[in-house]
Amino acid sequence: MTDSGERRAAPAGRAMRAVAGVCGFAAVALGAFGAHALKPTLTALATAETWHTASLYHLVHAAVLACIALARPAARASFWLLAAGTVVFCGSLYAFALTGFKSLAMLAPVGGAGLLAGWLCLACHGRGKVDEDARS
Repeated sequence: MTDSGERRAAPAGRAMRAVAGVCGFAAVALGAFGAHALKPTLTALATAETWHTASLYHLVHAAVLACIALARPAARASFWLLAAGTVVFCGSLYAFALTGFKSLAMLAPVGGAGLLAGWLCLACHGRGKVDEDARS
């Protein structure tokens, strides 16, 4: 990549790292909040397991986002599909767990589709490209 290409890629890389960091922070904070402060509410609504599932998927995908953000070249399409899928999947489960409204949980498959698309995109990232290290 040329020097000007590296400069253009740098802001995108910083944004991806920031999104991954915020996502990871939120995953840990929401997981702890659900395990402690929200425990009576989640127990009363019988949604503690749903909250746990949301926080687990949130944290796992935050770690994946961090890995993608730090990789060179970054798999941008995978990153944004996984980020959007995480927000929709986990967000809908968090909202359902807090309210008990089953209609909110119906958004989870949409987010799940985004997660699956992100993983598939990551699996296909770089196919057909010549590995720079292999040429030297």
